[in-house]
Amino acid sequence: MRSERVTQLVRRIHDDGPPLVCGIVNVTPDSFSDGGRFTTQAAAVRHGLLLVEEGADLIDVGGESTRPGARAIGEQEEIDRVVPVIADLVDRTACPVSVDTSSPAVMLAAAEAGASMVNDVRGLRRPGAMESVAASGVAVCISHMQGEPATMQDDPAYDDVVAEVSAYLVGQAEICERAGTPRHAIVLDPGFGFGKTLPHNLQLLASLADVAPSYPLMAGLSRKGMLGVLTGRAVGDRMVASVAAALVAAQRGARILRVHDVGPTRDAIAVWTAVRGTDG
Repeated sequence: MRSERVTQLVRRIHDDGPPLVCGIVNVTPDSFSDGGRFTTQAAAVRHGLLLVEEGADLIDVGGESTRPGARAIGEQEEIDRVVPVIADLVDRTACPVSVDTSSPAVMLAAAEAGASMVNDVRGLRRPGAMESVAASGVAVCISHMQGEPATMQDDPAYDDVVAEVSAYLVGQAEICERAGTPRHAIVLDPGFGFGKTLPHNLQLLASLADVAPSYPLMAGLSRKGMLGVLTGRAVGDRMVASVAAALVAAQRGARILRVHDVGPTRDAIAVWTAVRGTDG
């Protein structure tokens, strides 16, 4: 069953349809947007199923906050948070489930529970991560992060943020492929907000089509600090800005949009897709 879901997910990532909408389920007490809202298995699963009803193509379950300044947690605590939620969602919906983790042990446990993809914001940098993904037989999203969550926003600097992020992602993808993960199962993410200033984020978004153009991209801009700076709005009031940012990412070629607000994002993509279909 897992292999069938992985195959179907990878096929959809690479088809010519509209971008996939990935709904976020944070099973954490301290995530920047919804930390503490879904810390129980029942609440997290209920929220995941609601996102599926709203039109999510993928559900991303995370058990460790990666917001700026976030504290690290142990592998077993992370497993205890996410694996029961993943197993329950896999049992109750046909929607593929991703695990948001950097821990090789969590990757293996999540895949065993039925996860179809690993989403690693640290870009598979931890020892054993590449091998765990390959052994699991799942798809993977490799993100760029300068530094670690506790320090990544202290003073991020680049000579050419688009070129440097692209080179890093392609390099990690090539290592991942040599470790045994098929190229077609690899997705890349420029890591908006992860060790980047507002100008860095805007440059990456504007030039998204130039970031590792031979790989499908995931864009995660939902409710992030850059949108707060641009709009002056608090985290809970950034839905409109988040949908606008997701639409810009879609227009620039993103194949997966990782969002909190699935329904509004689906509506925006539906309008854009309809208009695009009348072009020419």
